[in-house]
Amino acid sequence: MNGAASRVVVVGAGLAGLTAAVELVAAGAEVTVLEARDRVGGRVHGVPVADTAVADAGAAYLGVRHTELLALLRKHRLGLVPTGMAGDSTFLMYDHRTTSANRMPPLRGVALGKLFDRLEELVDQVDAEAPWRSPRAEYLDGITAGGWMDDQGVHPDARTFFPLFIGEMMAADPSAISALHMAFYLRSGGGIRYLNAFEGGAQQWRIDGGAHRLCAALSQRLGQRVLLGHPVYGIDQNAGGAVVRCVSAADRTRQDYPADRVVVAVPPLLAQRIEFRPGLPTPRATAATRPGCATKVHLTFPAPLWRKHGLSGWSLSTNGPLLSTVDDSPPDDSAGVLTGFVTGAATSLFGELSSTKQRDAAVAHVHRLFPQLPAPTRCTVSDWLAEKYSRGGYAALFGLGDWLRLGPALTTPHGRVHWAGTETSLEFFGLMEGAIRSGRRVAAELIHAAEPSTVPPEVVVR
Repeated sequence: MNGAASRVVVVGAGLAGLTAAVELVAAGAEVTVLEARDRVGGRVHGVPVADTAVADAGAAYLGVRHTELLALLRKHRLGLVPTGMAGDSTFLMYDHRTTSANRMPPLRGVALGKLFDRLEELVDQVDAEAPWRSPRAEYLDGITAGGWMDDQGVHPDARTFFPLFIGEMMAADPSAISALHMAFYLRSGGGIRYLNAFEGGAQQWRIDGGAHRLCAALSQRLGQRVLLGHPVYGIDQNAGGAVVRCVSAADRTRQDYPADRVVVAVPPLLAQRIEFRPGLPTPRATAATRPGCATKVHLTFPAPLWRKHGLSGWSLSTNGPLLSTVDDSPPDDSAGVLTGFVTGAATSLFGELSSTKQRDAAVAHVHRLFPQLPAPTRCTVSDWLAEKYSRGGYAALFGLGDWLRLGPALTTPHGRVHWAGTETSLEFFGLMEGAIRSGRRVAAELIHAAEPSTVPPEVVVR
């Protein structure tokens, strides 16, 4: 370990921060991880949905191309569960319910094919290593994904499908993201077909027992180096070192942690709220940057009863609150768990409802989708927009102008401060794989670090 980075404070105990911390400890660094919540995992979180089952409230799915994640799972002896897709799909298109043996909604196939062709053409234009240098980057970053769609002249059925697709893939309203961000996200994740696929795609598996088990395993390796309930509000640095300033939730006292280097591994909207002295030359988020609009609803049944009716549990709806559902039942079928996704523009409206009205709306929707089912025994809602220390999920959404302004400095250290998190990964941006890769990248930066770039001398570190 380079002596210039022997003491490292990691801000955030999500998958990126934990990965970086484990790598740095292995290299001989003295590491402290400061986490604002009372748990590790960040946007990876497990919630009990039955006496025998825990579901993924946050990040959940993975595929064969997620090599770093798969390697970590093998190392920690965590198994995989196939995402259940046997049976027919269910569609609720403007309150008209149909079922089908495939996942194509009852919309004009030619129209949807034309839409995907246009999307593929757009995705192929993106420079995967530097999206802001893509051909037509200025134009694409200056128009929303919805605006791009308006210019395509496609059939109304394609217009119906487009926000459903973007909501499912990115937890985004097409009017809130730039066309460049949409195209980059789809390219970064492995392409439209890979991201959208279960078997052989990015949604092929779940982690047996929940993705939070991996975060718990990484945290266990770090032991007392992880301090929960320590939200960071400031980072000061000068030529001699850095100080990370936080508040202990236990007694509300302010605490300072000196460091040679700092890794900030929190979502951009949270990083932007930290007071940096000296200030950042480029912000981590702008007024156009939006939180990912995602709420997960888990509905629990005594068993996966939909399978008895030849249904997979997967559904797609044009009207909310649930954009889609998927079968997330435990592998022993000790409970039936339908996971519903409220994404995009519907998320804020759903979040304004009381918990009782949220449950009533979700249950009523599932009854329209699966009228054969009894009432669920439990309904669990995980609203990521309301999470103070997440500011949305799956990932931050880059709005108009964000890639041109933020992209070039995405991973550039600010003196002694380095950046991690899935939003700093140009590979699998927004996914668990991207978070892990970002953690490994930043750890390698510090392990092989030269002296930090110069910072103004006016800040006195005590």
